[in-house]
Amino acid sequence: MKYIIMLCDGMADEPLEELGGRTPMEAAQTPNMDKMAVRSEIGMVRTVPEGMSPGSDTANLSVIGYDPKMYYTGRSPLEALSIGVDMNTDDVSFRCNIVTLSEEEEHYEDKHILDHSSDEITTEEAKILMEALKEGLARDGYQFYTGISYRHLLIWNHGRVLDLTAPHDILTRRIGEYLPEDDVLREMMEKSFEILNHHPINEARRERGLRPANSAWFWGAGTRPSLTSFEELYHVKGAMISAVDLLKGIASGAQMHNIEVEGANGGLHTNYAGKAQGAVDALTKENYDFVYIHVEAPDEMGHQGSIADKIKAIEFIDEQIIGSVTKQLSGLGIDFRMLVLPDHPTPIRVRTHTAEPVPYMLYDSTRTYKGAQVYTEESGRRSGIMREEGYLLMKYLLQAE
Repeated sequence: MKYIIMLCDGMADEPLEELGGRTPMEAAQTPNMDKMAVRSEIGMVRTVPEGMSPGSDTANLSVIGYDPKMYYTGRSPLEALSIGVDMNTDDVSFRCNIVTLSEEEEHYEDKHILDHSSDEITTEEAKILMEALKEGLARDGYQFYTGISYRHLLIWNHGRVLDLTAPHDILTRRIGEYLPEDDVLREMMEKSFEILNHHPINEARRERGLRPANSAWFWGAGTRPSLTSFEELYHVKGAMISAVDLLKGIASGAQMHNIEVEGANGGLHTNYAGKAQGAVDALTKENYDFVYIHVEAPDEMGHQGSIADKIKAIEFIDEQIIGSVTKQLSGLGIDFRMLVLPDHPTPIRVRTHTAEPVPYMLYDSTRTYKGAQVYTEESGRRSGIMREEGYLLMKYLLQAE
């Protein structure tokens, strides 16, 4: 038996007037998921424990089988594991987004966040901007590290964990009340705008009709995490396929193998087919028992408030990953169990994460569950199945309960 989690980041949503009262999951054309739904177990699961922030960090820890209440030490330290940063026990890691701020206001604190991802800036452009920040903001005890796209890292040696706001939570708002109270971090953010706003990279982006990546934004602080080995916990050999450092970092911490897929970029036009083939190859040629396929696109489209693109992302996952993986494994006569779910909702209405339970679909090629006609938020609620401890779902997938 092989095991797959298809994690559709931020896919769950709310009924939208623009879609005639349907959600993006309901509006999307998903023939492969619909075919599976008829014979799958469909239910609801709470991936974000009560009282914890509804981030992809806490939610994905749950889905991958780690109780966030026990293992979570902050988002950025998980990303540091992916980048390969060797943190000391008293170091503090911060996510450093390169964001787009409004330009017309005279004072930094009066500016507004226009885009947390700077139009999904390319990693190649971001590397150049991060080099400018490393040079312009250099000071003892602080180190910058380049990640992927807009997602980067600041390490504060012997630092303090500060409660800072994620930029995607305050889109279009004035930033003044969300700036760090720490003088050094605030000064760095202000100076980053001076360094980046008219950088040649950003002038070229403006000429192409793209938003400038004109400020650093710090958030997601935490200390070095310590995860028990996934294989030790679950007695299966696992691999991760993701374009984002957070998921790669969770995998690194759990001593899972990270499978690199060329062209996987965390955006709408990521390499879906490459992720599907990477998963199939890992399960059939490389002796892995379990693969976690993570796709960021539905979440990013939710943050951008794009209904049409969120629907496209769901359809791309259905056609190019779920359809491909199930067809290939079935054609090879391989028994498998696939769990399909989002980590959390990212509703178009609010353009950020919420903590509500999410629908899951568990498909088993060797048996038939009660099922439903379609896999949606509503079919999950109607099932009457509610799993309150999200981290226990992994054991259920692996038939360990």
